[in-house]
Amino acid sequence: MLDKSKPNSAVNVPNDLDAFWMPFTANRAFKRAPKMIAGAKDMHYFTTDGRKIIDAAAGMWCSNAGHGRPQISAAIAAQAEALDFSPPFQFGQPKAFELASRIADLAPEGLDHVFFCNSGSEAADTALKIAMAWQQIRGQGGRTRFIGRERGYHGVGFGGTAVGGIGNNRKMFGTLLNGVDHLPATYDRDKQAFSKGEPEYGAHFADALEGLVNLHGANTIAAVIVEPMAGSTGVLPPPKGYLQKLREITRKHGILLIFDEVITGFGRLGHSFAAERYGVTPDMITFAKGVTNGAVPMGGVIASSEIHDAFMSGPDYAIELFHGYTYSAHPLACAAGLATLDLYRDEKLFENAKALEPVFADAVMSLKSEPNVVDIRTLGLTAGIDLAPMADGPGKRGFEAMNSAFHDHDLMLRIAGDTLALTPPLILNADQIGEIVDKVGRVIRAIA
Repeated sequence: MLDKSKPNSAVNVPNDLDAFWMPFTANRAFKRAPKMIAGAKDMHYFTTDGRKIIDAAAGMWCSNAGHGRPQISAAIAAQAEALDFSPPFQFGQPKAFELASRIADLAPEGLDHVFFCNSGSEAADTALKIAMAWQQIRGQGGRTRFIGRERGYHGVGFGGTAVGGIGNNRKMFGTLLNGVDHLPATYDRDKQAFSKGEPEYGAHFADALEGLVNLHGANTIAAVIVEPMAGSTGVLPPPKGYLQKLREITRKHGILLIFDEVITGFGRLGHSFAAERYGVTPDMITFAKGVTNGAVPMGGVIASSEIHDAFMSGPDYAIELFHGYTYSAHPLACAAGLATLDLYRDEKLFENAKALEPVFADAVMSLKSEPNVVDIRTLGLTAGIDLAPMADGPGKRGFEAMNSAFHDHDLMLRIAGDTLALTPPLILNADQIGEIVDKVGRVIRAIA
């Protein structure tokens, strides 16, 4: 415990773990057996005790170009020397406009305008606010309802939590936003188990949107928001035809469609955005994580010209959208983003992800005979491995797997309950796929 009676007490004492209340963490368990990271380079983390840990999680789905890239750190350092901060309200700095143009060029045709924020959570709330405001501008002010999806994740703001569909993320926080409903999740293990890529079964799950339209009235619904691939819940690929159906139904009823691509954007599925992979253009795309390789916080919303242009009315000296953040388009984040996009382009990392997808899928599927494995799903350079829960509590087997991987097998992976999620950096090669899968197999056996 930090001694506050001594004003000059050091706060960086290695064995003082009490002050930091860690996010999304079992704090008591962590502080009994800390998983401490001191450095990172390319495909690996380095622990405080000197071990080399292969990163099968791209940090948190974000370090797509691997760790410690000098091009990014040099760009950040140079920008900090030249311009550390400038206000984004009523003033601009060149790199913000350059990065917005680069991102718009990667997005599907018609999505031409980028609104910057600082995280995926802020991006989700921003998209929801833009959707509601746009409906009002076009004379549809009664459209205030949002539709999310069960098992969806859209960050931790009040809006994103409300449209999200993961129970533990919601149940402590009351009613959140009013006027929110949810589509069913797209997963049916009996008919989709051990799918590589998009499962054949399940396009009909999109038809539930017609039911919600009939229940609430299309004239009350502002937008539908979904992840093309539900990531944080444990990797649920969209069934074939599902996203296309959602697009048809939303367009028919004048409802905006928002793709949350915080995880799937910037190469995770072998394309700039999942929208490109599926040939479905939503009205807005949210992004974060991979845009700066995780080096500096940044997020944003890519909006269609139809949405953007509707706000460009009234006196030209008047603010069009009363929304934004002090650190929107922060100069250091913009510098990191531009350097990151250069790496993706120059090293052809999206193409690498696409080429390795079948190799990765075959390797991960080889784990299906390991003890307690009940399903495996793969899509792009992403996999979810469902383990049977332990008798004394759901989530315990996954928790033990994460700890065993780090402490005993020099492997970092992510968990969602009893699901192991593999989301390695896009610099991955075939040998590293083999190493990761071998270590995952060892972990599964160790906690059997």
